[in-house]
Amino acid sequence: MLGAGLKALLFLYMGGIIRELTGAAVSINGPNDHIHILASLPATVALSEFVGKVKANSSGWVHKTFPDRREFKWQVGYGAFSVSVSQRPKVLNYTAAQEKHHRTVSFKEEFVGFLKKHGIAFDERYVFDR
Repeated sequence: MLGAGLKALLFLYMGGIIRELTGAAVSINGPNDHIHILASLPATVALSEFVGKVKANSSGWVHKTFPDRREFKWQVGYGAFSVSVSQRPKVLNYTAAQEKHHRTVSFKEEFVGFLKKHGIAFDERYVFDR
């Protein structure tokens, strides 16, 4: 679990990682158990490489900077979705309201609901780490 102070620093650090990858972080936010990133990715970096570097470098930074947070880790998987420019304001509002939203809806409920709503096939056994 992330505390408010660590989250703020971590999100800034992740924005720096994204800039180093020549991307642009538009919004990074989330409750204590997951995050949402709205970013522009460069065409020269594969999505899996982008996510892998953001996750590896940010968790390494947490471990180095906060030795008492050695248990911190990201789950193995991730979800990534493209967003049209016309939907950007809606996505920004959505990411800004994460703390409030997840008081009533768990991340798993939200994610599985999103997949179903958009007709994305999945096997629930592989959606979340056990």
